[in-house]
Amino acid sequence: MRVDRLAGCALAAVLTACVSSKGIHPDGKPLDAAALHAERSLTEVPVSAAAWPAQDWWRAIGDEHLTALIDEALRDNPGLAEVDARARGARAQVEALDAARGPGVGADGAVTGAYLSRHEAGLVLPEATGTFAWERTIGLDFSWGLDLWGGKRAAWEAALGRSRAADIDRRAARVRLSVNVARAYIRLREACVQHDIAQRDLERTARIRELTRLYIKSGLGTSDAQHQVDTEAGIADQRVAQADEAIDAARIALATLLGKGPDRGLDLAKPDALKPLALAVPANLPVDLLGRRPDLVAARWRVEAAARSIDAVKTEFLPNVDIDVLAGLISLGPNNSLFNLPARNYSITGAVSMPVFDGGRLRAKLDATDAEYDFAVAGYNVAVVRALNEVAELLSRLKSIRAQLQIQDKVLQNARRSWDDATLRYKSGLGTELDTLTVRHQLLAAEQNLAALCSREADVSVQLIDALGGGFQENGGERKRAAAGED
Repeated sequence: MRVDRLAGCALAAVLTACVSSKGIHPDGKPLDAAALHAERSLTEVPVSAAAWPAQDWWRAIGDEHLTALIDEALRDNPGLAEVDARARGARAQVEALDAARGPGVGADGAVTGAYLSRHEAGLVLPEATGTFAWERTIGLDFSWGLDLWGGKRAAWEAALGRSRAADIDRRAARVRLSVNVARAYIRLREACVQHDIAQRDLERTARIRELTRLYIKSGLGTSDAQHQVDTEAGIADQRVAQADEAIDAARIALATLLGKGPDRGLDLAKPDALKPLALAVPANLPVDLLGRRPDLVAARWRVEAAARSIDAVKTEFLPNVDIDVLAGLISLGPNNSLFNLPARNYSITGAVSMPVFDGGRLRAKLDATDAEYDFAVAGYNVAVVRALNEVAELLSRLKSIRAQLQIQDKVLQNARRSWDDATLRYKSGLGTELDTLTVRHQLLAAEQNLAALCSREADVSVQLIDALGGGFQENGGERKRAAAGED
């Protein structure tokens, strides 16, 4: 009785001294998107339930060449294989942790030959003393680490969350690729237009240079005028070279996005003008954006995965039970058959384990896991704030660009009227060709500014598509099943 009492006291002392997770907890708190107000910033922006981009949003632009390029990029870009492999690896980890939750069964067999000493044979097989004997074994091993506290399930759910995030990253890569192809296509379009304008300006300055030489030769001009014209012609020549450089850069960028060599870019024709998208936002932008932007959805999955990792680590502080069952057949010596009843052999082991003293290893592991959760929450909160403000900024830029386009249209109309008037005066003998060429400079400058604004409008429209998720939409049913821990 006294021995039992001492044993009980010793057990109580051990349990009291066990490793504890007390006092360790995460501090991060996911941001409530509804608390981020954008009503005043988006007051003048039209609201539409159909404002979310479609998955094949680029087809709405109506450019067959752009559609073909994006389809080619989504098919051939090697970068997509990288994110696909990462997602596949994450799924494999989920399968491995799911398999570890259940029991395992192993089979083994062995044949061992040995010369038995007198002492060994006398204890095991007296008739085999001083002889060479064979030992044959066949067995099955059943083992199962019981998940009493749900730690294995939590680890599996954490891996499942990371796998969901990796899969969303894979889909996000395709959205970003389509956006980058469209933006490179827009840059190629602008570079080609600017090249045409610069080429016409170069022709204009060449004609001015020719006329200036004639005037100087006729005594109607000075050398200063020639120097000014030569300077202007050099600037025009430089702009042509800059446009050529921009065209080459855009072609190479597109070839890279298509997963091809630079010669693929040389085959690209001059793009047509792209149709800008309508200016509108969804009604409940801050909240709905959480399910439409892949980076936000992936960040939220990582937060949930980090939370489940904390649950898994906490179970390591608790007792654990393992069951091991071994059954098989063993025979020794030439006269003993392996397949008979006396050869049977089996054992059953039940083991209980729990941490008593580990020098702070488990507490440090839990603290690190909590820090990972706080890091994931902080990243999610930053992404939410950045996403909403990014949409607001792009809408503001698009509004400003469209206002500038209206002004520039008027500037261009006035420049054309001035050009028409100068041409009419020249044909009527009331003006000189030099006067018309001078006025034409204003017209070309107005066309150049308009082309740049149109390109910016198209580019910002595509960036807005990206900011609104690029057609991504989370599968709500899949998310509910994952949150419930179903496979």
